[in-house]
Amino acid sequence: MQQARTYAEWKEAALAEDEQTGAARWRQVDRSRRYDYKVIRRRIDELRSIRASGDAHRLLFYLNEGIHGNTGGIGSAALYRRAHFGTKDLVTDYTRELAGALEQLAAVDEGTISFPEKLEFFRRASHCFGRTAMMFSGGGALGLFHVGVSRALIEQKLLPSILSGASAGAIVAAILGTHGDDELLETLEARAVVEGFMGLSESSIELLKGNRRMGIDDLRHFVEHHIPDWTFQEAFERTGRRLNISISPRELHQQSRLMNAITSPNVFIRETVLASCAIPGIFPPVTLAARNRLGERQPYVASRQWVDGSVTNDLPANRLIRLYGVNHFMTSQTNPVILWSLSDARAQESLSGQLWQIGQNASREWLRATYPLAMQLTKRFYPFNLVTRMAYSVATQDYTADINILPRRRFWNPAKLLAVLSEDETRTMIHEGEAATWPKLERIRNCTRVSRTLDRILGGMEERSLRASG
Repeated sequence: MQQARTYAEWKEAALAEDEQTGAARWRQVDRSRRYDYKVIRRRIDELRSIRASGDAHRLLFYLNEGIHGNTGGIGSAALYRRAHFGTKDLVTDYTRELAGALEQLAAVDEGTISFPEKLEFFRRASHCFGRTAMMFSGGGALGLFHVGVSRALIEQKLLPSILSGASAGAIVAAILGTHGDDELLETLEARAVVEGFMGLSESSIELLKGNRRMGIDDLRHFVEHHIPDWTFQEAFERTGRRLNISISPRELHQQSRLMNAITSPNVFIRETVLASCAIPGIFPPVTLAARNRLGERQPYVASRQWVDGSVTNDLPANRLIRLYGVNHFMTSQTNPVILWSLSDARAQESLSGQLWQIGQNASREWLRATYPLAMQLTKRFYPFNLVTRMAYSVATQDYTADINILPRRRFWNPAKLLAVLSEDETRTMIHEGEAATWPKLERIRNCTRVSRTLDRILGGMEERSLRASG
């Protein structure tokens, strides 16, 4: 598995390892203390019986009783630690059966269940079930790990439509939010990523071997090379993806913002990405730009400047919940400030892991409690008051999600974090992101299968409804 260069190679090796360890047999047996297998077995048998009967109203009634993402604990991370590939066959079969039932209901003749009745059901089901969001953290050059994560998800058609990014993660999220699936894999190749810094000439690419520090001109060139000059609304209309970028205020008394097609539809993405990447003291703060009613570019909140989004809102889960009804989160986490303290879920189950987690949570709450006092003591001493606010913001954030994709632990030369990496180093980081995602794919597939089905069905029905009303 460690030597695999593609997902197909990794999957073959993982299945072989599961055969040797007995995990393959474990997948076939319903029984486990890790979930309520009796409830899931009963529900899948009921669902199969109702679907086979062909009674559409009975199926609608059954589905109206509730569609939940964690019924019987099937979303638990513990179910994905016994086998290298996937989990209990019963869990996978249940999510497939549920998705199939939704597709069957959507295809029911409208003489049996009217279109308005079906549309109302799927709207309610989607709202109640919730959605999945993919959050990309900050991380400097480690952000290339996000590229590999994205490639693995795109290849398996598992990339969520709701995306957020901060700092380096903002660049990757913006690329994903402004390109279609058919062009993304090519855009996210190592060669294409490298060319975005220095242009397309061979001589320019040769200069990258020195791994010199990235300057603002390099960053601006990369953003302009890979991200179209669109507003958030224009990007949403072209790709259907809901792009969100975190930015932090330069001023003391302002609040961080999450920029997207809902809160700031006419704001340009490029300036927002540059603002989210503006590490204080490294890159200059940025004034945003927006398109006015005449289509012209003009400053957006001209009196305000913005800096690194990861300072205050690396993973903006609460805002995504409020804006889109998200209740399931995935993150590609590479923030070097916090990465050393994170561990995989298996390590967290140990006694030492649980004690470490308790200590982290307690420290975070203590810092939140002391924040007002710290700000009161430093309010007259600029820039200490600004530094204090940023330090507290970094220390009190939650940097994990339901599914966490992390790079392997190793020492990173701090100078490399803001360097323009060579093509070989870029390719290595991208592959590491892909390899770290492969073991998570079956969990992602199962946990998002129903929501992906609901989004696909509801999207088609909403389009039809709009055409009819227009």
